[in-house]
Amino acid sequence: MKGHGRMLRRKLNLCGAVRDALHSVMSRNEKSILFGQDVAFGGVFRCTEGLQKQFGGKRVFNTPLSEQGIVGFGVGAAAAGFTALAEIQFADYIYPALDQIINEAAKYRYRSGGHCNVGGLTIRAPWGAVGHGGMYHSQSPEAFLTHVPGIHVVIPSGPHDAKGLLISSIENQNPAVFFEPKIMYRLREEMVPYEHYSIPLGKANIVQAGTDVTILAWGQQVHTSLSASSLLKERLDISCEVIDVRSLIPLDLPCLVASVSKTGRLVVVHEAPKTSGFGAELVASISELCWSSLKAPPLRVTGYDTPFPRIHERHYLPHEERVAKTISEYLFQGEL
Repeated sequence: MKGHGRMLRRKLNLCGAVRDALHSVMSRNEKSILFGQDVAFGGVFRCTEGLQKQFGGKRVFNTPLSEQGIVGFGVGAAAAGFTALAEIQFADYIYPALDQIINEAAKYRYRSGGHCNVGGLTIRAPWGAVGHGGMYHSQSPEAFLTHVPGIHVVIPSGPHDAKGLLISSIENQNPAVFFEPKIMYRLREEMVPYEHYSIPLGKANIVQAGTDVTILAWGQQVHTSLSASSLLKERLDISCEVIDVRSLIPLDLPCLVASVSKTGRLVVVHEAPKTSGFGAELVASISELCWSSLKAPPLRVTGYDTPFPRIHERHYLPHEERVAKTISEYLFQGEL
């Protein structure tokens, strides 16, 4: 345990940080309820372990295996004034719930003319590659949801951000989908405050300043981009500015535009397939606003337009060598 200013901190992994955020919210808000498949005993990844024992079975409870039912119940609970914390066991299985997310949660305030809302609804889901998940436990469906006005979409890249961003997603009065990079649940630890704290949505994080190229990423690919940046600096003296987008909706476009205006080059890195991935939106938006500053067309380093392959996961995902090679050729046609 360490102090930082007046905030006491201890090491937590991402799983522990998520649990800590949920505990903090539920301790403060008696109208908060947590529900989903197997959450009572902790869930597949144990992110909710111990919460039913502390808060009771009326506030932390299992549901049937029905994603549409889970989110539909959450919409109703939020409309009735509860803070509804729904868990979808894997992001890959969020698709049956899209009708409730898109046609109910996202439109509830709009269709009532602002008289009603379901801003108390937050949907959590383990997201992205895990090393052995194959095509049904490795998908990155964020782009489907960023196309929907009325919901927030948030993806942290580490334990400290996970706690602060999850609390913000819950307390912000808009329905939110909070994707948790499951490969990172126990991969790394960071110093996380004991206290209740929030990180504003719509604020990207410049994790490494640079001058030659801007790299945008979220989730685990932030760390892949940092590793690629180190290779490029060591071997070719290329200076990369790496930005963790954090919040896809709302998007911190001013921060991204300022960076690309400075470096003149943009590379977006994400796990999802290339076609219509969120990287395409970033490239389009930034190109419109930075046209006179760009020294070269923006690039994307992404997953491929195939189902997620279990045996070829290493080749499918952007990895540090692929990201570094793409950037070296982009800038100088150089060899790593």
